[in-house]
Amino acid sequence: MSKDQVQDATGHSADAIQVVMIGLGDEKFALDAGAVREIIDPIPATKVAGAKSFVPGVINVRGNVIPYADLRIRFGMPAAQETVDTRIVVLEVCIDNDPVLVGVTADKVFEVTEISKVDVQQTPRVGMHWKPDYIRFITKWREEFVIVPNMERILN
Repeated sequence: MSKDQVQDATGHSADAIQVVMIGLGDEKFALDAGAVREIIDPIPATKVAGAKSFVPGVINVRGNVIPYADLRIRFGMPAAQETVDTRIVVLEVCIDNDPVLVGVTADKVFEVTEISKVDVQQTPRVGMHWKPDYIRFITKWREEFVIVPNMERILN
């Protein structure tokens, strides 16, 4: 850490945010660790008639019925089979000013880490799989670009 960086009371850099790194296909995403409630193995989903294509059903997580979102569909990515690395990340997001739990599929969960807010890149308007509105920002992690999604907009 450079002498210009400041640490908060927990010892974390003020120029960084804690995230859970996940993979979807070849893409890496950084989910705000404060929004992650738990990470679980895949469980059966119950389809809901008339549901949006990217939120096709619900799952039962510890007695709570929560929507189950497939971000691959929302991002226009091809479907993928579950593997031994597939996980469901349970997030709390604010939808219409109400906190809502939702489960999202991750092909792989890498780790909880910090990413820099200093290396933030503007979202390109050309050549992306998804709408720029779905992305809060892009930054670097281990010399790779990672996407920090705007989960509220993605799930709305």
